[in-house]
Amino acid sequence: MSFSDATTFTTRTLGDAWLAVAARILDSGRSSLYDALPILEIAQATLEIAEPDPNDEQIARLADPERLEWMRRNFVDPARVAALGDARSYASRLHDYGASGRDQLEWVIERLLADPSSRSATITTFEPLLDTSYIPCVSLLDFWIPHDAVDLVVYAHSIDFGAKGYANLIQLAELQWQVAARLRREPGHLTVIVKSAHVYDTDAGFMRGALAQATPS
Repeated sequence: MSFSDATTFTTRTLGDAWLAVAARILDSGRSSLYDALPILEIAQATLEIAEPDPNDEQIARLADPERLEWMRRNFVDPARVAALGDARSYASRLHDYGASGRDQLEWVIERLLADPSSRSATITTFEPLLDTSYIPCVSLLDFWIPHDAVDLVVYAHSIDFGAKGYANLIQLAELQWQVAARLRREPGHLTVIVKSAHVYDTDAGFMRGALAQATPS
C-alpha cells in the first residue's frame, strides 16, 4: 500500500464514523491477510468525530451487544484477556501500567488540572517489556484542551471495523468523557488515526447488513 491510500473521515457521531469507514473498506479495500486470515483493508484512515457520545444510537441499534460487552470488560476489568492469549487488558494497561501501580488516566487528569495548556498529556497502552507476543491495537492516547473542551487523539496500528471497531470507539469516547468530567469541562473532538482499517472476510456479511439498516444522521 502507498501513502496515497490515506483518507480522512469527518463525521458528527461515532456510529457515522464506524459505518463510513466500513463502507469504504467494503467498497474499495484491498485484499490482504492479518494473522493469516483474509481481510479487506484501507491504509492510514483518520476519523475526525465532532460529537463522540458513548451512548451512540446507531451503534446501540446495529452493533453486536456481546462484542460491545466484551470490549467494555477489556477497558474496565484488570483480569487478563483469554481471547487474546491471556494478554493484559486495556484496563490494566491504563490503570496499572507495566504492573507498576501507575494509573495513567489519573496522571493525565492531574497534568491537565495543573496545566490546561499542556500538549503532553500523552499515555500509552504498549508495554514493551511485557508485550512479547500480543501488541495492543490502540497504543497511544493523547488528551489536550485546544479550546475549552477536552479533545482526544488516538493512534492504532489496526482496527477491525467489522467486529470490534464500533466497540473501540465507544470505549475511547467513554475515557474521553471521564477525563472531561474530572476536569469539569465538556468532551470535544475525538480523532482516531488507524494504520490498517480492515474488515475480516467472515464479518463482511454482518457489515453489509448493518450498512443496509443504517440511518443517515
